[in-house]
Amino acid sequence: MPQRSMRLPSSALSGLHDAGRYLVILTLLLVTTQERTLAADPPSKKLIEWGWDEPDTQFIRQNIERMEKKPFDGFVFHAMSKQGDNLAWLAWGPRGFKQADFQQAIDDLKATPFRLFTDRFLRVNVCPGNVDWFDDRAWAVVQQNFTLAAQIARQGGCRGFMFDVEQYEGRLFEYRKQAHQATKLFSEYQAKVRQRGREWMRAVGGEFPEITVLLTFGYSITQPRDGAKDRSEVPYGLLADFLDGMLEVSPATAKIVDAWEGAYPYKREEQFREAYDTIKKKTAAWSAVPDKYRAQVQAGFGIWMDYDWRKNGWSLTDFSKNHFSPAQFESAVRSALVVSDGYVWIYTEQPRWWTDERLPQDYVEALTRARAIPTPMNRETEK
Repeated sequence: MPQRSMRLPSSALSGLHDAGRYLVILTLLLVTTQERTLAADPPSKKLIEWGWDEPDTQFIRQNIERMEKKPFDGFVFHAMSKQGDNLAWLAWGPRGFKQADFQQAIDDLKATPFRLFTDRFLRVNVCPGNVDWFDDRAWAVVQQNFTLAAQIARQGGCRGFMFDVEQYEGRLFEYRKQAHQATKLFSEYQAKVRQRGREWMRAVGGEFPEITVLLTFGYSITQPRDGAKDRSEVPYGLLADFLDGMLEVSPATAKIVDAWEGAYPYKREEQFREAYDTIKKKTAAWSAVPDKYRAQVQAGFGIWMDYDWRKNGWSLTDFSKNHFSPAQFESAVRSALVVSDGYVWIYTEQPRWWTDERLPQDYVEALTRARAIPTPMNRETEK
């Protein structure tokens, strides 16, 4: 926060009694001290924006002043090549990229005068996801692409990745959909996928040792449910092995955040606390490297402001029709910030934060109020 002069002209003080003058001076000193404290101590919990208005680096460079007027600490973005390729949707595939292809994206980030958005995350996906886990040559390309992504994030001054592990295209983590499922056991796939997790993290962590990786989903989505006998019958069953490999070789300086997309509709603090307990306590037992898990995995939450708008609609005037009214949204965000270890991300589809489309001011003000409330670190973190 920029410091402003708090001095009053002597004529304004001369007419006051001594007690009044002292009260005015004390008040001004307190305000000045508060401003300096706010400037020196950024919030320990961070609000991140991510939605259908996800910007590229050129938009960021051209609009950062307007973007930073919104009540966030950072955002998720994507990198475009000079040929018009979106790295997020192509990195996990057979087509290799080099830094020269994305130098403009790096240059945009370096040239952007960031002041308030301290926590910026490059989006990476598991797309197109058409690489065989046992194909060493194809995996060398995937490693090359994610090394490049880490270079873009590090050289661009970012915190790290928003790693979206949702299977939009290829069924990477479902054993029943694998190319060699008829001839290779689930245990063989587990070993190979864990190896690829190690290779992925060595490539990424070797380039960016201090990286923070926000995961849309963590181990909870890999566990048997709906009658599945074990992870071999779970659509995301092999993701646990990939995460095990990641954690196994993760640099001590790296952070892995289970950002818990499942919190999208949560309204009550107890929902966030139950999820927190799952992430921080139960999940360690699901990991093959529980000590590394406990040491490096943090809990975060995503909240979908216009949740289920296809069913409920997104009203700009009658907020009672929306899943979250402004008051409910404010309460949910505040609860998430209190419970989270560090990060809460706000997801939207209809509202566009950066262009003010379909974005009622009531929701902007609700988020501003939620963010302004002091959010001490979770008791579990303090331990």
